[in-house]
Amino acid sequence: MTTFSPVIVTEHLIKKYGDKVAVDDVSFQVHGGEVFGFLGPNGAGKTTTIKMIVGLLQPSSGVVKVAGYDVQLQPLRAKASSGYVPDTPNLYPKLSGRELLRFVGDLYQMNRQQTEHRIEELLRLFELIEAGDDPIDSYSHGMQQKTALAAALMHDPKVLILDEPTVGLDPKSARLIKDILRQMADRGAAVFLSTHILEIAERMCDRIGIINKGKLVAVGTMDELRAGGSGETSLEDIFLSLTGGTEYAEIAEVLK
Repeated sequence: MTTFSPVIVTEHLIKKYGDKVAVDDVSFQVHGGEVFGFLGPNGAGKTTTIKMIVGLLQPSSGVVKVAGYDVQLQPLRAKASSGYVPDTPNLYPKLSGRELLRFVGDLYQMNRQQTEHRIEELLRLFELIEAGDDPIDSYSHGMQQKTALAAALMHDPKVLILDEPTVGLDPKSARLIKDILRQMADRGAAVFLSTHILEIAERMCDRIGIINKGKLVAVGTMDELRAGGSGETSLEDIFLSLTGGTEYAEIAEVLK
């Protein structure tokens, strides 16, 4: 892995809903050239953090920079540098896959020749050529996931942010998406992904951040996480130790 300069920077990020603190003083950096995994239990603050990074939520305090642009002060420049795939993509069901990608190309002010070339390239890459002119509401879940990722890649972003990108995918589609994300990072992009599948994070990610109850409790490579723990070697054991899940692991052991 060749790392470049930081392209996602969060500084003392806080998000409150009334008295509830959903994200509590979170600071980290993600560099170009790396796949960064963002892990945490349900309700830990993962999706809230992601929505602040992509500009869908305003922080209560703190700063987010994407590709050097302050997301609050320079939102259009920050968003133009990034692609985002939410956990439940909200696609236009009556458009075809090709029409959706053309629409996205227009949003990013790509010229028509560049747009058409990129559409064919992405439809081929995601094995959607035959379905390219079919309406999206006829697509399977996996095809819709791949279409959403293709849309996020239309403008070849420097930053790609994904919330649970492989949920519900068959093994072949999941493998294809993992390979594409790795290739993007190898070309210098920053890939930031949230996942509940710890095996994916351990195999794919160059570094991992773990959030629990709104606080970032660990950041580092697998070797750094092992060195900072209490003897755990697998990501699952490290995760359970840091998020207070050890009691569930003990119950599972008793029930074996």
